[in-house]
Amino acid sequence: MVYKTKGTCSSAIEFEIEDGILTDIKFIGGCQGNTTGVAALAKGLPVQEVIDKLSGIQCGFRGTSCPDQLSRALKQYEENH
Repeated sequence: MVYKTKGTCSSAIEFEIEDGILTDIKFIGGCQGNTTGVAALAKGLPVQEVIDKLSGIQCGFRGTSCPDQLSRALKQYEENH
């Protein structure tokens, strides 16, 4: 799935889920070090656990962040599947 982000330096997040487990994550744009780190930490975890851990994290004054956008992408995925 590809999720178009809003309010962050990254422009999209590509991810794959198998049997409720986040198996692949790639941020398009953003701070490569941070987004690669978030992806590495979230990969292999249950979707709901990632949502619970990352939801609401903010970057400065933006009201969101790349981790928060990942949680929103996963919530959207869950609502549609």
